[in-house]
Amino acid sequence: MGDAVRHMKTIHKYARPEDVPENTLFVITTDGMENASRRYTGDQVRELIERQKTESGWEFLFLGANIDAVQTAARCGIDPARAVNYRADSQGTQLLYDTLSEAVTQVRASAPLAKDWGDTLELDCRRRGRKK
Repeated sequence: MGDAVRHMKTIHKYARPEDVPENTLFVITTDGMENASRRYTGDQVRELIERQKTESGWEFLFLGANIDAVQTAARCGIDPARAVNYRADSQGTQLLYDTLSEAVTQVRASAPLAKDWGDTLELDCRRRGRKK
């Protein structure tokens, strides 16, 4: 996550002003297995994310399978309302992309992200369980 945030920050920094997007939506989708970074500490990732949210107005979404997405996102500086669990099987993954499509559409249209943006994914996890 740290490398990805820094990379996008650098792209925005050196782009012509008219080429910097009005809205930046950063989507993190994870099964939790890559959380063993040797390059960034959790505090460094949280600082990067919080800085981009505050200074540049970036929006971060965190979608996690097989982990507690809300808790993990909070450790990264991502608002719990922007974190959701999903089931990592074919049905859950299709639902994930349908949900993201709707969220991206809202942000691209400069509309606020609906408070219930991830409810369908959470309901699916409760109904069918978290793991496949």
